[in-house]
Amino acid sequence: MRRLADTPRTHRRWAAPALLAIAVLAAAPSASARPGTLEQVDCGRTARVPGAVHQQAACLKELTTAGTVASGHTDEADWAGLTPRDLPVPSGVPGTQIDGYFPDTSTTNTNHGWQHDAQFVIRLPDDWNGGLVVAGTPGNREQYAGDRAIADRVLSRGYAYAATDKGNTGADFHRDGRTPGDAVAEWNHRLTQLTRAARTTVARHYRHKPARTLVTGLSNAGYLVRWQLENHPELYDGGVDWEGTLWRSDGPTLLDFLPPALRHYPAYAAGGPGAGRARAALHAAGYPAGSEFLWPYHHEAYWDLTQRIYREEVDPGFDGPLEAGTPYCAPGTPACDADYDYGARPESVRQAVQKIELTGRIGKPLITVHGTLDVLLPISRSSDVYARMVERAGRGALHRYYRIEGGTHTDSLVDMFPGRLRPLTPCHRSAFAALERWVDRDHPGQPPASRTVALPRGTEPARLLDECRLR
Repeated sequence: MRRLADTPRTHRRWAAPALLAIAVLAAAPSASARPGTLEQVDCGRTARVPGAVHQQAACLKELTTAGTVASGHTDEADWAGLTPRDLPVPSGVPGTQIDGYFPDTSTTNTNHGWQHDAQFVIRLPDDWNGGLVVAGTPGNREQYAGDRAIADRVLSRGYAYAATDKGNTGADFHRDGRTPGDAVAEWNHRLTQLTRAARTTVARHYRHKPARTLVTGLSNAGYLVRWQLENHPELYDGGVDWEGTLWRSDGPTLLDFLPPALRHYPAYAAGGPGAGRARAALHAAGYPAGSEFLWPYHHEAYWDLTQRIYREEVDPGFDGPLEAGTPYCAPGTPACDADYDYGARPESVRQAVQKIELTGRIGKPLITVHGTLDVLLPISRSSDVYARMVERAGRGALHRYYRIEGGTHTDSLVDMFPGRLRPLTPCHRSAFAALERWVDRDHPGQPPASRTVALPRGTEPARLLDECRLR
């Protein structure tokens, strides 16, 4: 398959943002952007991470990105494009950071020159509040991808934090595993593995078990939150799912709504007599009315590559000897993903999706936040569906769902389209605070009822970066 630098048709208008955006659900940053040798500051005796075959520890004056960028204990390229430009960065969190990796045979993650997957980071603040937050990563990014959106905030509140690269990274992630679906299935295993190891590491470091363990994440990492609470609720007290990806063998999945976007968007963009029909077809596929201003960017940066690499993961036979299809092919081209029809594919494809599908049978409290203007994972085809799945499974009392008016998939687009979008990062923080109250063992408090959170009209952008009231 073509590498990111060779992907055609990145128009000049979108070129720089597109490279960042593709990283969210597709390619990892180039090796030249990765941190080098980790700065080593003697910590004395450091807790061993169970199961790790390699680990390095450092005592740092600052565990948030206010300090880890300079010390080499994060990777800016890994979290680029996920948060608003002016999002405040907390500081004043000294502690211990442990970087390492578990046994694995794949080598897509080149952080620190290790050339080894199943990498993790564990951060242990000196002023610990007794809790642990674990996370996967959005898209196919690596273990530092949540540092600015999630880790900075929870570390400043005293939580220990742990994140995994999910066991494979980059646009070629689908090469991992022996059979279709294996690469994504490994993501779930790796988060379970890290959670168990991090809980033990926290207990060894502080000489006290964590009083609560919370799981959270964005996009693909939101999917992991759902899967963990369905399959390993015993490990967690609850979770926050930030617009998680939906996988279910009978649909809908992104393989249902991305092909119509690839088929119809060119006719819409071309204008003329067919533009109205194409627009209606995009609306019917799930892309909401009012989101049209986001379509050109997503056509250039997201839709095509996302469809091809995830289709390759569960249905490699569709394009024969090709790997991840033909970029930006026109409908009618042989084995073109614009013509992909999940429902018409062999039963083996549904069996691959069954390895990774969700059921809605959560076993611990879950809060979902999702933007109504998400045009990568349209809300009507993803979180709306998952909320109904939870209800049908009889687990509605364990779920709260907040549809955030004006939110889209990545908060960097708030800066690209000022005044037209609402950042979701503050809404995630409000949801996390609501979850904390919900699972508080001494003074539990029910979160607000599920609802659509209206976009306040005329509110200053700076205020939207600081608050998101869920009531």
